[in-house]
Amino acid sequence: MEKIAIKLKSEQVKKALYGACIIALVGWVVFRFAAIGAENARAVFNPARYAADVGAPVYAMTITHQDGVLREPIEVKNNRALVSSVRVGKLQPGQRVGDGEIISVSHDVDLNTGMHIVRTRNVADGLQYAEFESDGYFVPLYAINNGVVMLNVDGVATPRSIDVLRSDTQNAMVAGLNDGDVVILSHVDSGAKVQIVK
Repeated sequence: MEKIAIKLKSEQVKKALYGACIIALVGWVVFRFAAIGAENARAVFNPARYAADVGAPVYAMTITHQDGVLREPIEVKNNRALVSSVRVGKLQPGQRVGDGEIISVSHDVDLNTGMHIVRTRNVADGLQYAEFESDGYFVPLYAINNGVVMLNVDGVATPRSIDVLRSDTQNAMVAGLNDGDVVILSHVDSGAKVQIVK
């Protein structure tokens, strides 16, 4: 027993143990780097890499010249509505409101209320919608950002300036688009690759 204890205390055994520990540590480091490399080499889905290579998935609509209806909300009471100066230009006599119609729109401000008076006929009391029917190019308001829409041009998001001719709370009739233009409805940056979601 004493001989074994003396041999374990010798420098030669200590060096051998240190050498074995170092080899084990180096082997573990090499194994970990190899495992990480194997994980990176696998086909793991990475949304950012996929969007950069193939294109970000986006929703879009193909523009066509069509008939559409824009709806302007007005609060009617006793066939009379008060409308702000910002909105009065969207209303005109003859415009349909529910089962009735607008018969007059005052372009002078009522001094008592500071609003314009709109008179209607056969319109129920409460929140109603004055309808404006027209034909043109219609896009959702959320697709317009400071007078610009994004178009899909050969798989790339390309900005196009447009003029909003008329709008309601959801849609806008615009000028500056053509039949066949593909308007991107999702948020994307200019120049980004895109892929239309079917």
